[in-house]
Amino acid sequence: MKIYYVYILKCSDKTYYTGFTSNLEQRFFEHQEGKHIESYTYKRRPLELVFYFEFSEVGFAIDTEKQIKKWSKIKKEALINNEYEKLPNLAKKKFK
Repeated sequence: MKIYYVYILKCSDKTYYTGFTSNLEQRFFEHQEGKHIESYTYKRRPLELVFYFEFSEVGFAIDTEKQIKKWSKIKKEALINNEYEKLPNLAKKKFK
């Protein structure tokens, strides 16, 4: 069974990058080495792998990556810190 990963990298400028891969170790190496000059992480190295999920279904992994990419920095940090109870409140829109 093939495993897919959704991962979050912390960049040197304190931003987060969320990605998807079937080979986490290789993909992280590519980010660290700057394989793709045009990528978000290229000028933000060094990087730290701060979180990842494993999936057995590629479609679910891709959908999860797309969802997390839309999240705020605060919500991503709650996920990274295993503060799952905070996620529902961070998802609610604030109205004035």
